[in-house]
Amino acid sequence: MALVDAAFDRTAPEALEPKLPAHVVMLTNFIPPYRLPVYTELARRVEKLTILLSTPMEPNRNWQAAWDSLDVRVQRTWTVRRRWRHAAGFSDKLYVHVPVDTLSKLRALRPDVILSAELGFRSLFSSIYARYLRHIPLVLWLTLSDHTEQGRGWLRHVLRRWLLSRADAAVVNGAGGARYVERFGFDSRRTFRVPYTALPGLFAQLPFTRPPESAHRLLYVGQLIERKGLAPFIATLATWASEHPNRKVNFDIAGSGPLDGELAALPTPPNLTLNFLGERDYSALMAVYASAGIFVLPTLADEWGLVVNEALSAGLPVLGSVYSQAIEELCRDGDNGWIFRADSPSETFDAIDRALSTPVEQLDAMRVSARGAVEHLTPEYAVERLLQAVASALKNRRGTRR
Repeated sequence: MALVDAAFDRTAPEALEPKLPAHVVMLTNFIPPYRLPVYTELARRVEKLTILLSTPMEPNRNWQAAWDSLDVRVQRTWTVRRRWRHAAGFSDKLYVHVPVDTLSKLRALRPDVILSAELGFRSLFSSIYARYLRHIPLVLWLTLSDHTEQGRGWLRHVLRRWLLSRADAAVVNGAGGARYVERFGFDSRRTFRVPYTALPGLFAQLPFTRPPESAHRLLYVGQLIERKGLAPFIATLATWASEHPNRKVNFDIAGSGPLDGELAALPTPPNLTLNFLGERDYSALMAVYASAGIFVLPTLADEWGLVVNEALSAGLPVLGSVYSQAIEELCRDGDNGWIFRADSPSETFDAIDRALSTPVEQLDAMRVSARGAVEHLTPEYAVERLLQAVASALKNRRGTRR
């Protein structure tokens, strides 16, 4: 295990960059495009990486399934669709995956460490294998926050406590995830924060400045679903526009979803224009980000919100809800954005007012701060932190054997 320590010795020559001497088997639902560079870097930094997917792609995603040269196996999985109602009052569609061949897959692969996503059936099967069949380390990669998990039932609570009690390390997105696992008594010294990273270099090439006519142009990118909080935000934005009849407000909305028609039918004053752009792929999104001045994320609950990374990288200050963990982690009110509670109309109105009243020159300074907030969030950064969790789990399990 000497190489485990060497892998994180930052005094060692970078050219050597020793790999973590372990076969890591990662179990997750599917591979979104922004995760592919992270998994590719992880495969480069470990002796062997095998990825078990529950499905090539979930049906509510418009991405093409792709994993390039990675060693990926799609599991035999039962999938249940269900609706979940959050404590904040909105409902959301969930896909519950039950990868029924997990134990047989793990027996065949014989990993040195398991990295399992979320706190559901795949982690339950992984825990049984790691704890009782092979006695190997288990790392849980949890994309959640204390806010997103409000209203979960008691049965899930019991299962999650059991799973966390058997994990050697936990990976979370940020402070919200750390707070959540600590509620179950999980040792904070075994919790590692690995924030989301956007596709490298894609939006950082856009210019900082915007012409005066687009400096305050609003942009939203994402699904048009209840959880994203667009309807109440637009209602408050309409109120602001009505009180400022001499200001023309443009709000570009890129994405699709079940609320397309409902959002388009919302009443708006003459000086507020909602522009529904539909779905845009990553290449087309660059032009969308370049033409906007301020990014909007009024979510009622998001375990992260990768669009915040993209917007900040593109030089857009973010008018965002604190119920996104990305807002909590990356945005500083008045410096690179304006923060509000999306379920508070008065806070939302105040944040809109401050954003649309910010002088163009100040917005240009905020754009520099916006990009600076995410420049360090690269796939290499994420994998370095992820490997610290894996190495810690290996050491922890080694120590329990003595």
